[in-house]
Amino acid sequence: MKYGYKRGQNWFTAMEILFLVMASIILVRNLFIYGPEFLAYYFISPEITNEKISASMIGFGTFLIFLGFRKRYE
Repeated sequence: MKYGYKRGQNWFTAMEILFLVMASIILVRNLFIYGPEFLAYYFISPEITNEKISASMIGFGTFLIFLGFRKRYE
């Protein structure tokens, strides 16, 4: 018996929103500070940079979306 279960309202959704907002703040901030050409350079440089971590945060947030919306078999 399901008591008020709404699809997508769980802790995965909250974490997904957190990851996507934080990653977008980092990318927009660096875009305004350094400009688009430096942002593109930081994405393809061999060092670990904020832009690469932000891209992985967006990927992890997208993964959490799929985990949050999967069908539960109870």
